[in-house]
Amino acid sequence: MRLMSNPLSQLDSIEADLISRVCHGEHKAFEELVRPYERLVYVTAISVLRNSADAEEVAQEAVLKAFSKLSSFRAECKFSTWLVQITYNEARMKLRKDRRHLYESVDDPQQGKEGDYWPKDFADWRLIPSELLENDQVRKALQNAINSLDDMYREVVNLRDIQSLSIKETATILGIPETSVKTRLRRARLLLRDALAPGMDGLWHTGHPYQKVRPW
Repeated sequence: MRLMSNPLSQLDSIEADLISRVCHGEHKAFEELVRPYERLVYVTAISVLRNSADAEEVAQEAVLKAFSKLSSFRAECKFSTWLVQITYNEARMKLRKDRRHLYESVDDPQQGKEGDYWPKDFADWRLIPSELLENDQVRKALQNAINSLDDMYREVVNLRDIQSLSIKETATILGIPETSVKTRLRRARLLLRDALAPGMDGLWHTGHPYQKVRPW
């Protein structure tokens, strides 16, 4: 008879040990388990809610829920992914509850939002050089552009591009297929390009030209 393997064996040994200790009643170990992800939880919450007070409340609720549900964690994904998924769901539920009249469900997007998107101009979109990101004006413009995105695009940009999660992790957290993550991310990046391009011309340093080179 083949023995079932311990699912926690797939995790980092330190995290697996901490989870085991918490599940066996050593509750103080939970603080050590979640400490590395406190900022990740808050950033996830505020990316959905865009309000610091609401984000702090949801972050606390998410951590408490993770503590109460830890015994059900089966290590089918990383602990951090599981924690972010709880945070995302808590934030989305709060948004539905508090702003029901403004909320548009990301699970029921309007027709065409998953389709192709054609940019407004034909600029060659290059990555923003790292030194440009040190410019306060650029950072502010980028944050404003991200905030202007619809929820379904803003969330995928936050998880994939800002928090550097994988396509698979992003799909798990959002509860959508990986193909939908790729489609939303592609369109979100084009929308960001359109929002940023008009104001970038005067900010590119020598050696980082921004030129219209081809239609696509």
